[in-house]
Amino acid sequence: MGRTAERRWLGRGAAPPAALGVEGAGKVLAVGAGVTGFAVGDRVLAHEAPLPGGSGFWAERVLINEDHAAACPPGLDAVHAAALPVNGLTALQALEKLDLSKGQRLLITNGGGATGALAIQLAAAKGIEVTATASAAAAERLLDLGAMEVVDYHDPHWSVKVRGGFDAALIIATSTADAALPLVRDGGRLCSLTSDAPPEERGITSWDLYVEPNATQLVQLAEQAAAGTLKLAPDPLPLSEGPAAFARVVTGRAGGKKIVLTQA
Repeated sequence: MGRTAERRWLGRGAAPPAALGVEGAGKVLAVGAGVTGFAVGDRVLAHEAPLPGGSGFWAERVLINEDHAAACPPGLDAVHAAALPVNGLTALQALEKLDLSKGQRLLITNGGGATGALAIQLAAAKGIEVTATASAAAAERLLDLGAMEVVDYHDPHWSVKVRGGFDAALIIATSTADAALPLVRDGGRLCSLTSDAPPEERGITSWDLYVEPNATQLVQLAEQAAAGTLKLAPDPLPLSEGPAAFARVVTGRAGGKKIVLTQA
């Protein structure tokens, strides 16, 4: 059963002593009274926050709500399933809120991270033209995922080297909202995942977004991942290496991959 390490929602709603983690994949061991959508033995994936029972997915067993879980398609293994919920739901919910259509232009900061890479793919599949900031080492990967242009965020002048007039910006890298806002056209939209949405100006709608559990959306994402139309880059580690995984995530050393804790 996969267990995931996720930077923002590692233990929302949990009080010590408690396991961290608010997403994962595995098999149903038991069902509560009134549960009709799942049976013992079913493979599922879920994002759960706040955590029922006060403990999370970095454990051998976890309590989840039926309406926050999705059936895991046969073609999706546990590691890839566990890598999907939070980043996939975040990307999908942000794009739905931005409400862009084919031919419109989107700027994504930190396109090389787990959420950014999924947002690029979901946007490109709709015909949205994506420009992403990332490291030079990630450029080829992101172009293969559907980005039209990749800008090296190490360049302190990156914001003056891209053509402005974006219909929207998706802020995934901390402290990039202020640099991105001038690149958005009048009347455009800016969605921040880093809790730093700037004040609205020039008719630009600006807001912070926080991911919410959504089983229907998770089913959609899981089916795309199983079909290979949504590519993931999980980095599996044994559950015993949870502390090291935590350190890598919170210090930004995950290398653009989603760390997944697995049982031996």
